[in-house]
Amino acid sequence: MVNFGHTAAETFPLFDRLHLCLIKPSKYDDDGYVIRYWKGVLPSNTLACLYGLSEDVKNRGVLGNNLKWRIDAIDETVQRVDVEGIARLNRRKGTKTIVCLVGVQTNQFPRAADLALEFRRQGLDVLIGGFHVSGVISTLPEMPADLRALQEAGVTLVAGEIENRWEMILKDALNNSLMPLYNFLQESPDISRAPMPRIPKNLLNRYAVKHFATLDCGRGCPFQCTFCTVINVQGRQMRYRCVDSIAERIRENYRQHNVSYYFFTDDNFCRNKNWEPILDMLIRLREEESIPVSFMIQVDTQSHRIPGFIEKAARAGCSQVFIGMESINEENLKAAGKKQNRVTDFKNLVNAYHEAAISTHLAYIIGFPFDSEESVQRDIQNLQQLGADQVSFFMLTPLPGSMDYLQFLSKATLMDADLNNFDTFHETFRHQRMKPRVWTRCYEKAWKDFYSVENMKRILKNAKPQKYWDLFLNFIWYKNAIQVEEGHPMLHGFVRLKGRRERRRIYSLESRWVYFKRRVRDIWRTLIGWSKLALEMEEVWLQTRHRSSLEERVVLELEQYQKRIREWRKLRLPELRTLYRQAALALEKSSHRHFSSPLRIPSYFQLWLQKWNVFSDSLTFTRFPMRWYWRSVLRQLKQGHFHRIRLFKTAFTGFREFVLFARFLRALLKRVDYSVPNLE
Repeated sequence: MVNFGHTAAETFPLFDRLHLCLIKPSKYDDDGYVIRYWKGVLPSNTLACLYGLSEDVKNRGVLGNNLKWRIDAIDETVQRVDVEGIARLNRRKGTKTIVCLVGVQTNQFPRAADLALEFRRQGLDVLIGGFHVSGVISTLPEMPADLRALQEAGVTLVAGEIENRWEMILKDALNNSLMPLYNFLQESPDISRAPMPRIPKNLLNRYAVKHFATLDCGRGCPFQCTFCTVINVQGRQMRYRCVDSIAERIRENYRQHNVSYYFFTDDNFCRNKNWEPILDMLIRLREEESIPVSFMIQVDTQSHRIPGFIEKAARAGCSQVFIGMESINEENLKAAGKKQNRVTDFKNLVNAYHEAAISTHLAYIIGFPFDSEESVQRDIQNLQQLGADQVSFFMLTPLPGSMDYLQFLSKATLMDADLNNFDTFHETFRHQRMKPRVWTRCYEKAWKDFYSVENMKRILKNAKPQKYWDLFLNFIWYKNAIQVEEGHPMLHGFVRLKGRRERRRIYSLESRWVYFKRRVRDIWRTLIGWSKLALEMEEVWLQTRHRSSLEERVVLELEQYQKRIREWRKLRLPELRTLYRQAALALEKSSHRHFSSPLRIPSYFQLWLQKWNVFSDSLTFTRFPMRWYWRSVLRQLKQGHFHRIRLFKTAFTGFREFVLFARFLRALLKRVDYSVPNLE
């Protein structure tokens, strides 16, 4: 237990109830509406940390054994913040409500500031902490106007980490003596025995993956990347949690909440001095205690050179590594202070993890000084050749707390005044080699090219069989964010929710009718986007799914016929069906013994039955013939040639589409591939 130097529980005669409201704010979209979803994708580790710290103070009773606690954890990306409802609780006699806006990043600061002022108007105590406040205070000699305005409104700012200090802040709040600023940046706390992050129960079912949680095993980073805020906020001196504490939290999460998958949020897990004891502990949990823990980690580009690291990570349950590659342009890497990154070794890096059946997820930044429209396009093509399973693209952004931010200020570089755009997905300064919007166009094209059908097919065909569905589902997540939500996958979830009154203060409140029309357009656009995405991913599945031995033999036969046809993909549906039938008949003649069955059913009849069975595989490898047919039907409709549309053929093609999609949906929901029953 952490010793804070208290010998007895303190009492606060003004209050007998404490309502602690921990809020992780979202951000505004480009129309000024709060981004919120029915199902989120990434739980907040900061929210879990503050929840764990608060539970620890409560359980130790150091603020009074008779003090009644209520701790609410709200992630605004998946929950609505009810300002009026929270304020009503504060009106109860003897109740003290403290609103804490936690983990506020720069792009979330405008939303956090608006919430803070709303709560202050209701008379509540409000604190704001996170990377933005810490980054600004760590790099600027004076408090900027926006932070000073919040302080003047009575909002308390918290800079740095609050382990070993949270109890003190809460005591000040109960004494009505909160200070305008708590600055802990000069002394990073020891986290070896600090309370562990805890999962707020009310958030368990609000994310797409219910058994997913975050946990930081260590903090800080030894490198000096110019775009990074970690080194100035959490420091270059790395600190670590106790391995036994990590193990106990994982056991508790599994037993209480069935949580088995983690994102270890360490900025660089392989530089945690306890990486080997942690992996050994995870191996014991898996092999001796039958806890099926698995995880993803962030590592640097030299991690594959650490003896035994990859092998132990794979055995411990590592399924994916997030690698800060940033660029494959040597000049850019030097400018960004990424001296440890060696372009010539990137291919070996990716291959080393793939050999251990660990997926590779690269971080790639567009907008470094030596980037141009032509060089970025060339680099993205080369990036695909590395064989990485996923890439997340970002736009270079001078975030407060980074060395880039300091350099931009010293050179008086003009930056975007709207902090809402500092999300690494918007242009925030004038690039020297790319005109406005050209930079954004390069960024958008990078997403489109890497997550094209052809590249996804290539990745899935080369993936280990056990990794197929993990990658496939990740592609759906990313494509939904890119194509449907038109945003970044790490921000956007599934099924967008909007509130008419949840709009940024600088925008006017829309009338109900105007807002209704906006939502109808939004929903229609989303439905169209989902339809296109579903058909696109169905095509990827058809061309990459696991093949049975029967199908593989038929493919060999089809290849013989394919050689006689120049334009294979332009075959019409009847021609393709005839080709399949010829291949099946040829296969039956050449290997009749492989098709015998106890029921003595002719092999061609078996194939015919499989063709009409909705939940069995058939010899269909692409939607192209159906897609070509629907286009011809649409063309006839536009020209008014209704008499040329053959109803039976249209009905049959529609049925085939239904069969294919039903098979695809069934496989997707089961998250396992399946094939034609082996008839050998």
